[in-house]
Amino acid sequence: MTWQTYHHRGAILRSVIATADLRQDGLLPMDVDGVAETFRDELDLLGALQLRWHTRLGGNIEHLLTAEPMDLERRVALAWKATADDLPGVRRILDHYREHPVDDAMARAMAKATAKEHCFLAVMAGRAGVGDQRAARVGARIEEEGRRLRETAAPVAAAEPAPKRAGLLDRLRAVVAA
Repeated sequence: MTWQTYHHRGAILRSVIATADLRQDGLLPMDVDGVAETFRDELDLLGALQLRWHTRLGGNIEHLLTAEPMDLERRVALAWKATADDLPGVRRILDHYREHPVDDAMARAMAKATAKEHCFLAVMAGRAGVGDQRAARVGARIEEEGRRLRETAAPVAAAEPAPKRAGLLDRLRAVVAA
């Protein structure tokens, strides 16, 4: 994939996400300009949206754990909520196709992605280790808590600013001063 192709794909994906956020119907917006030329099929587009979700979720988890590392499980649930607030159309699409896959390949892909996400949530919350048999179950509980928080609370991003990180130059100055 060339840089031009990569950036074009990113632009189309951003259009898909914006359309999904506007429609809020949980259906893949295959009618967005450029989708048919950029993505092989529904599963390819769904995989790209799943990757975008997972990337944002990981970033939100890191952000919230940095802000308050003592209550890991709550922070991970808040990060799930924040991600759903950031990407509401994507979340609806993932939920829809998790429950109503168009074929067996999509059903397998969504089941695998969901299990991996649940394991990730459990590990980041400190409730399970990598490869732990109970991780998916624990992570599903954390996701449910994130959903509950989403129904009952205000957006997390505005309420919880990130701490200022020292840049490379600041860290170098601190080392030289020591």
